[in-house]
Amino acid sequence: MTETMEVNQFNLVYNVLSFSLATMMATTIFCWMRVGSCAQRYKSALIITGLVTFIAAYHYFRIFNSWTEAYAWTPEGTLSVTGVPFNDAYRYMDWLLTVPLLLIEIILVMKLEPAETVSKASTLGVASALMIILGYPGELLTEPDQLSGRWMWWACAMAPFLYIVFTLLVGLNDATNSETDPNISSLIKKAQVATVISWCTYPVVYVFPMLGIKGSSVIVFIQIGYSISDIISKCGVGLLVYSITMAKTAAIQNNSGESKGLLA
Repeated sequence: MTETMEVNQFNLVYNVLSFSLATMMATTIFCWMRVGSCAQRYKSALIITGLVTFIAAYHYFRIFNSWTEAYAWTPEGTLSVTGVPFNDAYRYMDWLLTVPLLLIEIILVMKLEPAETVSKASTLGVASALMIILGYPGELLTEPDQLSGRWMWWACAMAPFLYIVFTLLVGLNDATNSETDPNISSLIKKAQVATVISWCTYPVVYVFPMLGIKGSSVIVFIQIGYSISDIISKCGVGLLVYSITMAKTAAIQNNSGESKGLLA
């Protein structure tokens, strides 16, 4: 059931969704236009980076339209509920596609053997999909008498979430430290940490209804919280992945130049 919304609340969510959509579209265009400038072995990572924000842009377009269709302006300048339900399930459809890809784009720019790349991408992809699937049922439970169930699904989703965080911060340390260029190693660490920090906001936003936030306020807080998290995890981390691909491309070109100089 769609909650009655104050004008300022509606406009705030409207503007945040619009900003998120524009940010995703701009990041997609930038990353895909820069694919030709990076080394062949890192093109896939940059293409996936743009694909993540492209998929997100599409879903934000759908969320934005659903938001505007759920409410109508009255002649008095207030808002009325149209009866068309606001469909926030688009977020989970988006995450089911983009979250595994987010992890894969990081894996693809790391110094891993091909077999280990496939292994890490597969296990992290499955874990992230499981996290989204387990979190969705609880997202539907917002009434006070349903919050115990929401807590249960939150706890279930946290298991794969913690596995992913551990893998990013600890399990991939050897690969990160094996980078000979300290700048590249630093960029990879920033991408890992930025991913974890942005992801940590999702379970916090998830518990807003359990903290006593109710009615239209909880909808506004959730929409703003998830949108900010998406911008950081998709656009912010995506641009860090772009920086890594460019740094590694420059390193390859420099090494190639040195080899040619020695052979001359």
